[in-house]
Parts: sequence; C-alpha cells; structure tokens
Amino acid sequence: MKGIVFTEFLDLVETAFGYETVDEILIEANPASGGAYTSVGTYDHRELIDLVVALSARTGTAIPELMHAFGKHLFGRFVEGFPSFFEDTDDPLAFLASVENVIHVEVRKLYPDAELPTFDHEHTEGGIELTYRSPRPFATFAEGLIEGCIEHFGKPFEVVSEDRSEGDESTFLFRIQ
Repeated sequence: MKGIVFTEFLDLVETAFGYETVDEILIEANPASGGAYTSVGTYDHRELIDLVVALSARTGTAIPELMHAFGKHLFGRFVEGFPSFFEDTDDPLAFLASVENVIHVEVRKLYPDAELPTFDHEHTEGGIELTYRSPRPFATFAEGLIEGCIEHFGKPFEVVSEDRSEGDESTFLFRIQ
C-alpha cells in the first residue's frame, strides 16, 4: 500500500486527536516499518489495519467508522493534491465510472507498484453500481471515498452497500442513486 495513505492517515489522526495520539498508536501498533512513512514508499496494508485498531481502542470509535471517515478525508486530500483528475467533470457518477480505466491508469503511471482495488461499474437508471474487489478488507474505506466524491461534487446521491465477499477477497456492491 502506498505511503501516501499512511501519511494522510497519521495527519488526520493528528488533526482530530492530537500528536500524542499519533505517537501512542504508533507505539501500540509497533509497525514493522517503524512507522516512518514516506508518501512514495510502499508498506504492508496490515500496518494500516494495526494503526486503525490501535486508534479504535484509544478513542472508542468503531473501526468501520474510522475507516469510513478516513476515506472521506482522503478524497478531499486527493482533490487538493491531484486537481487535474477533477478538472474535466462536475458529475460524481462520471467520475466514479472513470476510476478503474482512467484514475487507476494514471495512478499506476505515478506509482507503478501501487496495489489498487478494482472498481467495475454499471450505469443504472438515475445512478451507478460500483463493484469493489480487493484482497484487502477496506470496503468501508472505499465507501468513505465514494461519499467524499459525492460531497465534493455537491450532488444529492445516496450510497447503499452490499457485502458480496467470498473467501479471501473483499467484494462489495455500492449502489449510488
């Protein structure tokens, strides 16, 4: 998993809970990398899970709630850090439909070793269905990113998720209407 995810998570934790909490969760999680993340580095996704578990224990906030909030936050940071991805549309459905074949292609150009989930889409009347697939259990994080996208574009859509996971792969269907 790219380091930008880790650095943004720790920035969010510092903003929301203070530097002491960042220090405490790094001590508690004891990541193999030592917790010295760079935005372009690549790290084991389990380190993020361990950090979120430690934050949940420290704050009493449920893990899915933390991951969802982080996804919404990270979408806003992507808008700030990569504005060219958002210049050609004002439609969240069009943007979400472009994730796999446009956004992820561009991400792979910047970070060839990025381990990205897949997002298949199907247009529906008045909406879109996104199917998220990943070997990592980050569906609530993805849902937060989706909701961050909708909020960014300021359009009134509702997101309903359905867990379709089997075996080791996390698979969720997101209906956006």
